[in-house]
Amino acid sequence: MGVEAHATNERATGRTWTVRLDPVGRGRADVRVSCSRPACAAQVLPSAAVGRTAAVEHLKAHLRAGPAPRPSAYCACRAEECHTHIRPAGPRERPAPWRCGGAVVLAVVTDREGRWWRVMECCSRCAAAHPTAKIAATATATAPDRTAPADSFRAAAASVPMVPAVGPHFSHTAAGASGAAAPHEVPAPRSERPPRPPRPARQRARRGRIAQRFVPHELRPVALRDELTELGELFRAYQQRAEPDLAMLADLHARKAKAFRAWAEVTADTGLRLDAERAEQAAATARLQHLHRSGQAPESDGPAVTRLLTASAQWNHARAVLTHVADHSPLPGPEARLLVVMLTLRTAQSGVGNLVGQDLKGLPLPDPEPLVGQLVECGWLDIAGTVDELIASRPENPTRIGVPSLTPDESDPGPFTFGRKMRPKLSGWAQRVVGEKKLRKAKTSADARLLALALATGVSLDGQLGPEGEGLPLEALASWCAVTPAELLELVDRLTATDWLTEVAVTDTVLTGRLTERVLPLSCPLT
Repeated sequence: MGVEAHATNERATGRTWTVRLDPVGRGRADVRVSCSRPACAAQVLPSAAVGRTAAVEHLKAHLRAGPAPRPSAYCACRAEECHTHIRPAGPRERPAPWRCGGAVVLAVVTDREGRWWRVMECCSRCAAAHPTAKIAATATATAPDRTAPADSFRAAAASVPMVPAVGPHFSHTAAGASGAAAPHEVPAPRSERPPRPPRPARQRARRGRIAQRFVPHELRPVALRDELTELGELFRAYQQRAEPDLAMLADLHARKAKAFRAWAEVTADTGLRLDAERAEQAAATARLQHLHRSGQAPESDGPAVTRLLTASAQWNHARAVLTHVADHSPLPGPEARLLVVMLTLRTAQSGVGNLVGQDLKGLPLPDPEPLVGQLVECGWLDIAGTVDELIASRPENPTRIGVPSLTPDESDPGPFTFGRKMRPKLSGWAQRVVGEKKLRKAKTSADARLLALALATGVSLDGQLGPEGEGLPLEALASWCAVTPAELLELVDRLTATDWLTEVAVTDTVLTGRLTERVLPLSCPLT
């Protein structure tokens, strides 16, 4: 009995091997493809894409050349004590391994990142428990009876005739010598029976999804459920577009706000109501951006102002530069502040830039050499050479300058978040404002040019000073221009005389008015 019991458990362990894709070294693009089978040598390939293709082809070659799964093989997953399928234990339960069973199959298991592929000869139940398993081949014969010895199984298998796979095989009891009952009637083969009528295909209800929410199938009214489902599909289709369409996006957000508000009324869900309000805001923002890009004025079909800086992000970056200069100006006085503004815009992105003498001579500075020298002496500015060489430099041989406080490093990325392409746009905008034709002809001073910059970045879309025409504080404007409030009123008169301002009204605390149509293209509206 002991020998027979031992023979019962003599089954070959399921085969298993792994193909891996590993990096060769840190900072390198080439990868190594290796196989756990002893006859396979590792390969080094130039990229992950090429390596992944080679690994898959290597695995397919093994599957084509290797034998089919053996019906008598012992499940490889069970041989490893089913570590992959042990479920995590809860507070009041023990971890239970997956129960093996079913036919032996050849399964390919891979990770979601595509870094390794493992082939296992395992039972079909263990293969089904792997979320990424693919069945490459199945056994071609029936598994042996585990309760019979191996020799008896082989003998029985040799004596039993092969049964065709087209249908089941029915047996009957033959009449014995003692006069047993007559044999039972054998049913007709399945192929000779009349075909059954096809079952109607079951229509699975479509389950919609929008904004990370699933649309319940039982949601009523049905029109609301269909609207939410369609909106989710339209939003996903919009994300696949090669070019944005802000008008379409605004309409989608408006429909979403209306649908979510109705959904919130049906379910009394506060979260849905908040999502509806956010969708309304997104619709208004997208519609405003569309009007700006298409050259239309808000709430009007007529042409709008074609601004030098066209997007709200650019307007915010321009205000951020002026605010930074106001807080970190190294020298007092309007002339020094205007020079710092222009140099900051030249070096804002990387901390370094090029400058020529004409850039300084074009500013309303009576004597730029002493100011540049003071900026160098206090450590705010670095120049390649002397101040005289900078003043004499020409466009074909510019001077390299640097601002250490704007130079990014590993611990400090710098005060500004815009990129390399944005910097010249902002610098060109500031030069257009400071060098505006009528300001230049009137020979206005640096403080008037600073006020022009402040007013250009502090207007509404239609040019009114302050948000929604509420005006700008006099104290803040005087501080920015580095002048007193009394001197600020004189600067307002100068800008009014040069056709920069109109409808001006000054109180004890606020300056109200409007930029003229002539200078609206230079404005950066508050949004």
